[in-house]
Amino acid sequence: MNPVNPPRLFGDAPGRATFKSCPEDFEVEEILGFEPSGEGEHCFLWVEKTGENTNDVARHFADQLGIRKRLVSHCGLKDKEAVTRQWFSIHLPGQESPGVDELETDGIRILKIARNRRKLHRGSHDGNRFTIRLRDCECSRPEVEARWEKMIAQGVPNYFGPQRFGRGGNNVRQARDLLSGEIEVRDRLVRGLLISAARSYLFNLVVATRVQEGTLTTPLDGEVFGFPNNRSLVLPHNLHGDEVARVASGTLELTAPLWGQGELQSVNEVKRLEQEIISQESELATDLEKLSLRQERRVIRLTPEEGTLTWENEAELRLNFDLPKGTYATTVLRELLDIGE
Repeated sequence: MNPVNPPRLFGDAPGRATFKSCPEDFEVEEILGFEPSGEGEHCFLWVEKTGENTNDVARHFADQLGIRKRLVSHCGLKDKEAVTRQWFSIHLPGQESPGVDELETDGIRILKIARNRRKLHRGSHDGNRFTIRLRDCECSRPEVEARWEKMIAQGVPNYFGPQRFGRGGNNVRQARDLLSGEIEVRDRLVRGLLISAARSYLFNLVVATRVQEGTLTTPLDGEVFGFPNNRSLVLPHNLHGDEVARVASGTLELTAPLWGQGELQSVNEVKRLEQEIISQESELATDLEKLSLRQERRVIRLTPEEGTLTWENEAELRLNFDLPKGTYATTVLRELLDIGE
């Protein structure tokens, strides 16, 4: 079992394609979930960036305005090699909003400026809207279309994508060395990325086992249920009796642990299953517990919303779909086709 390259829900992919031949092949638009109020201390910027890192864009805004970078906030990181549209907020109490000309540069366009009473926080958006073009498709159209229909109807495993683990899973190897004390990482951002990779690895291991055993959407005794947006849980002691039907309808999902300190929230059969799976990586799990990270849960199925598949020509197709925050478009793509970048 390889959590970095875990099993697909629907079996081998029916062909292959090329992804990210150019940034325009990957468009991501943030779904904020609310409108800026129009007044307040925080200047909101609706930004389109191409070939730029989110943190670098934030730093650019801070430098242009002569303020500290910590006064520039955003909901999350968006891919560099892509065309992405996302919100930034800048704390400017008692100051006018900057002009477009002050902030735009190559690869950064300001599409809208507004004010709001509160700043943006990590994860305060609802999700992301994707437009993806796959080129050099070597596959049967009917097979790909049938696979896509299954994915939209039944969902896919909510794996953490390969970018979480680094090239060849190197982030997990470094995380093991960091947690065992073999290496020291002083950069807080890098350290956080490595720890997240380790937790994601254990999560994928649990989900992959349930895919392999055919229980990704089959509730077992002792489940912790969650909502598709991953914002709240239904614990085993607080069930209403309709959870099996709600999982079947997609209004409720099963969850797996994001490993940390404390007791698993699952009980009975599910708790025994999760403990058995994690025991395969007991050293990694124990090292994560020492960091005082608390036990958390994440839903194990991901269902693309508003999904469409359109053939641009014989060898190119376009996918459109929405996903909740914290999930990966690459997880959807790998279930459809073997993807080469």
